[in-house]
Amino acid sequence: MLNTTTFQQSLQQIAPDFEAKTFLLAVSGGGDSMVLLKLFSELDLKFEVSHVNYGLRGKDSDADEEIVEKTCKKLGIFLHVYRVSEKDQQPENSIQEWARDLRYNFFNKIKEERKLDFTVTAHHLNDQLETFLINLSKASGIKGLSGIPANNNKILRPLLSFSKEEIYAFAEKNAVLFREDLSNQKNDYLRNFIRNGVTPQLLKINENFLENFGRSLQYLNQSADFIEENLDKIWTEISVLENGKILLNKAEFFHQTSFVQFEILRRYNFNSKKEFAKILAAETGKKFISESHVLSVDRKDFIITTKEDEIEKDEEVTLKNEKKAAFIPEKIKTEIEKFGTFSWNFSSEKIKFPLKLRHAKKGDVFHPIGMIGKKKIAKFFKDEKLPILAQQKIWLLTDGKDDILGILPFRQDRRFAAKKSDAECFNIKI
Repeated sequence: MLNTTTFQQSLQQIAPDFEAKTFLLAVSGGGDSMVLLKLFSELDLKFEVSHVNYGLRGKDSDADEEIVEKTCKKLGIFLHVYRVSEKDQQPENSIQEWARDLRYNFFNKIKEERKLDFTVTAHHLNDQLETFLINLSKASGIKGLSGIPANNNKILRPLLSFSKEEIYAFAEKNAVLFREDLSNQKNDYLRNFIRNGVTPQLLKINENFLENFGRSLQYLNQSADFIEENLDKIWTEISVLENGKILLNKAEFFHQTSFVQFEILRRYNFNSKKEFAKILAAETGKKFISESHVLSVDRKDFIITTKEDEIEKDEEVTLKNEKKAAFIPEKIKTEIEKFGTFSWNFSSEKIKFPLKLRHAKKGDVFHPIGMIGKKKIAKFFKDEKLPILAQQKIWLLTDGKDDILGILPFRQDRRFAAKKSDAECFNIKI
């Protein structure tokens, strides 16, 4: 049963010193997040609220914002609102992924600016079940089936052990105002289909279905922890670290079960079953590249290094430029054209010449147009589903201070983009 006492206990488990911390609550205006807001207020914790108005549902989106604003004003809570506009470049497909990236970038930006400790979301037990079923359909393994983490990357989810029914019962008992998102009733997305069609049928099987599912999830998490501990032991026994390289003894490695072999290699982001089979059958001298590591097959060992240590980077290419345009060498232009074309205008006052081209380095970040805050280049590549070998061929446009102006030809950095008010603009295109 959800009440302030059981909620406080849940919060205590995932953040033991929570009373001394500060929080940013993600509040949509729906029942789950408005109950979360009420509970934090009842416990008199130090928190602020964030709300994203996507504008996808017209007046309904504005009404969601209004109810959050009124509640925060009544409680004296500081509210941060982001209203999505044309500059956010909503995609024609993958709207859910775009919306998720946008709101979490917004949350992280506010959390950093306000120096808050945690972001808090209102995910609950029904969300856990939906995620479990989605991951089950993808054959995601025990990690995927272990569900949404309650505390991960400074994001807390203290309602995960409570059902939607319990949350709505609390809302009714405590007169919590909220709005229903009617778009959730449509089965346009897989999660909505599971929520509206599959979950109700499962709950008919047993009146304690959700409660039993929650317990099963705990067992899965305990099993995953046990497996990780034993994998650590095996990994320590069959590998050594030498001059920054991991030497994985092939003879000892091949004595392990295929499950252990795959899980050890997956630690270095070799996740494909096909690639796994190729590694096992590879001759001496072969190399395999994941998004983070390089595996070289030696006579006695698999030699694993980080990609940054192994792969040689091309030298910087300085572009020839005139007063209002820069020119890309024909050879590099041909490489870029394989991924697409572009035409970008920059504010001449904001960039330092000369402009240069280089490949991505570890830790590179930029501020993409259409998003809030910054994003790691590696994460951008991953989200664009670019193969590892393709990532190595992509050029970044930088200025004389090595500020990243864009990823050619995918996305421009919004900090340097030209505006109508700029006295002078600079163009680069294919």
